[in-house]
Amino acid sequence: MRKHTKKIAIIGAGPSCLYLLKHLLTLEKELVIEIFEKTGIVGAGMPYSAQGATPEHITNVSGNEIPPLVVTLGHWLDDMAGRLPQQFLIDRDNFTQYHVVPRLLFGQYLADQFKLLVEKAASGGKSIKVHLNTEIIDLTDCHEDEKVELTLHSGKKMAFDYAVVCSGHRWPQAGESSRKGYFLSPYPPAKLALKVNHAVAVKGSSLTAIDAIRTLARHNGSFEWDDDKLRFIAAEGSAKFRIVMHSRSGLLPAIRFHLRQPELSQDSLLTEAEIEANKRENGGFLSLDFVFDHNFKKRFQKSDPALYKRIKNLNVESFVELVMSMRENKPPFQLFREEYEEAAESIDRRKSIFWKEMLAELSFTMNYPAKYLSAEDMLRLKNVLMPLVSIVIAFVPQSSCDELFALHDAGRLDIVSVGREGRVEPLKEGGIRYHYTDESDGKKHAKRYQTYVDCSGQPHLWMEDLPFSGLLQRKSVSQAVLRFKSREAAEKLVRAGDKLVVSNDNGDYFLKVSGITINDHFQIVNEFGIPNQRIYMMAVPYIGGYNPDYSGLDFCEQASRCIVEKLAEVIQAGHPPLQAKC
Repeated sequence: MRKHTKKIAIIGAGPSCLYLLKHLLTLEKELVIEIFEKTGIVGAGMPYSAQGATPEHITNVSGNEIPPLVVTLGHWLDDMAGRLPQQFLIDRDNFTQYHVVPRLLFGQYLADQFKLLVEKAASGGKSIKVHLNTEIIDLTDCHEDEKVELTLHSGKKMAFDYAVVCSGHRWPQAGESSRKGYFLSPYPPAKLALKVNHAVAVKGSSLTAIDAIRTLARHNGSFEWDDDKLRFIAAEGSAKFRIVMHSRSGLLPAIRFHLRQPELSQDSLLTEAEIEANKRENGGFLSLDFVFDHNFKKRFQKSDPALYKRIKNLNVESFVELVMSMRENKPPFQLFREEYEEAAESIDRRKSIFWKEMLAELSFTMNYPAKYLSAEDMLRLKNVLMPLVSIVIAFVPQSSCDELFALHDAGRLDIVSVGREGRVEPLKEGGIRYHYTDESDGKKHAKRYQTYVDCSGQPHLWMEDLPFSGLLQRKSVSQAVLRFKSREAAEKLVRAGDKLVVSNDNGDYFLKVSGITINDHFQIVNEFGIPNQRIYMMAVPYIGGYNPDYSGLDFCEQASRCIVEKLAEVIQAGHPPLQAKC
């Protein structure tokens, strides 16, 4: 290996790694890239492999929404004609770039894109080595040697110039094995291959919950088309099978419609100059109201003047109240059917539901500057705006909707609102007791369920949950926090017993948010605010505090671009440069 060749380690070989690899191959640098994957699968990651999907699970992203890889999904399907398993056969005559596909099929597509990128690297003179079934159990920054040390499960240690953590989701498991009928996530879905004759409690109503519902339904009955209506028929022995979703709002997520743009636009991101100008006007913080005005409301001035006139004077809270009031006045499944028809019309006419698309774009654009919000605005974002975003931009595939309707029509699926105070009590004998107050009549409930599945999504983890003791022991990482703009607001939360509000020796108050501190280029940052030039964190469970909406391939594309831009700068400089912004 030549003296100036740089060695880069990538931990995890899922979609994040795939897009990182794509951008690394654009560098005109001598690189040796080694990828470490704890499973035997590349490209697909958890969501698109058997770890996160079975044949009934469908993507919520269509071909036109996939950030570019080597070959488009449509062209890949043409190339695979006659070579796909029976369960994945696609009617290519009627299939367009706007259709969704089974997640396992999409996983095969991503795996093939990974292989094509490796081949492209080899033809371009870049070395890529993939270590399958190889778990990294520790990561240490050896700053004195300007190296990163990886410790493999075997005990072997390896040194690199740079490391990027792309290890993906981490689902809780503690307590599952010791409690019957108690599941802290629906993944891997094989564990939900249960035949039951009782009601199943599902926490959440998101796409994660729909995954669990589709799996449970297939093991307790079957779906059959009767003319143009899908019906659910319970299996023998599952006469009492039913599912009850428990959600804060008691609402079902929104449904896939025609997306006008092939992917969320880069020009929608705030520029560094815009962020800095607003911070100067706002006491050193980025204003949530400014982002809401700039990246959401103003987009309607030309596209929907009537709606703009209606919302131009609304702040985040009043806008969310307006939208939620429109949804909450109707029974959940009635609203779901109405939105199904609205989405169908959008698809038939190939006309976007513009305000929903803009809300998705707002969520995307909020990710990167969120670390510059005050603690007060972050609380507003998480408690007010993000619950609406999580409902509206779920984009439930139509086939999933059909099955939910069939289950509901058969009396096998319901949804209840448990509010913010809903609480799950695990029981020693198995199952749980769900405690909540009915918001409609104020009546308190404590309902017993023999089977419970937590489908509330990827938990946000804390610095102490980081699986790399080397980073913790050397204090290479720091807890993600946001400073309060108002001392009074912070002290009020302290008096209320909020343990996430902390103060320093100078009397400044901070809000602890999940994960570790990272900068705009996803570099880990130590307690002195110094970014690490060798280690980059792209693993979603550990960056959620500064990236409220971190899911999706568009996130993989943008985050990997930011990382590679910084790597190019660091490698070119040959020494740690000053921090820059993406």
